[in-house]
Amino acid sequence: MAVRIRMKQMGRTHRHFYRIVAIDSRQPRDGKVIEELGTYDPHVPDADKSVTLRPSRIKYWQSVGAKASEHCEAIFKKYMKKWEEIEAQQAAQAAAAAVQPDASASPPTS
Repeated sequence: MAVRIRMKQMGRTHRHFYRIVAIDSRQPRDGKVIEELGTYDPHVPDADKSVTLRPSRIKYWQSVGAKASEHCEAIFKKYMKKWEEIEAQQAAQAAAAAVQPDASASPPTS
């Protein structure tokens, strides 16, 4: 299966919204997707809030041979570093939250 990373058009007339997806290259533009990897909304005034990405999954699909479209490549080049930092912060917070309940538990009594 030839997998592509491209944008799936959503929304309504004159108010398009895109999902960045991993999809079989033979599927139509709005066809069945394998996995959703992010979103892009060109109508949001703040450019930083117009894109959401899942960098770990995007890198996985690229590592197994998925090719990104030109528009997706441009989005990745511009926003990937920001979303990698956000993902790392979320992972650190989740790890810290997992450690805290263990520390607050009462020590075993002998």
